[in-house]
Amino acid sequence: MKLIIVLIFLCLSYLSMAAGASDIAREKRLAGQVVDSIIDGEAVFLKSGEHEFLSIYTEADEPGGAVIIMHGRGFHPNWADVVYPLRVGLVDQGWNTLSLQMPVLGKEAKFYDYLEIMDEALPRIEAGIDYLKQQGNEKIILIAHSCSVHMTMAWVDAGRMRDIDAFVGIGMGAVDYKQPMKRPFPLEKFIVPVLDVYGEEEYPAVIRGAPERLAAMQKAGNPKSKQLTVPGANHYFTDEGDALLEVVGPWLQGL
Repeated sequence: MKLIIVLIFLCLSYLSMAAGASDIAREKRLAGQVVDSIIDGEAVFLKSGEHEFLSIYTEADEPGGAVIIMHGRGFHPNWADVVYPLRVGLVDQGWNTLSLQMPVLGKEAKFYDYLEIMDEALPRIEAGIDYLKQQGNEKIILIAHSCSVHMTMAWVDAGRMRDIDAFVGIGMGAVDYKQPMKRPFPLEKFIVPVLDVYGEEEYPAVIRGAPERLAAMQKAGNPKSKQLTVPGANHYFTDEGDALLEVVGPWLQGL
């Protein structure tokens, strides 16, 4: 019986990928695991069309605004690296945080597979913004890591950028071997400040693309936009969550 259930899950996942849709079954399994592990914050299920997806909302005592945090490829809104240090650490610095579950595929999926489901992220970003506004948050910042940067850029390209006061991209431009980006990020379209932050030991594609990203940010003309490197950190900021917070936190305070 267990073998049959596993086979059914695998078939559903395959069919979802073949149809260009995210793996909802895997997402639900992740949600079941994450909800039980939440210590700081509250699980909130937001709607994207007919689908409800997990988010984690954490409130500061005297918030000056709110931050939406979006994890990298295949992870979840309570991921120990990158997400957790920011979603909890920024609360201590006076920010409400909302960490979103982004669309996922099977574990073997590559960058080009994820290009097929970018559009699924757009209503999730907007649902997060709407929820924060309903909670009385007026200043809203987007923070995206890795694949969620690509998803955010799809949102911008679709002309749906609205109601945000700044954007933080972490590990921007990460791709897979022989799967380069098909076009540059539209950073020149951002009228709000942008922080481009990446680790010193990043993936080569992220480092190679840094000059082009910086040039686009400078073309946009916002004087508060910056590009910063975290010494010794890899793409996932493994054991470097505090160092990442020490870069992102002060930049946000300066907005």
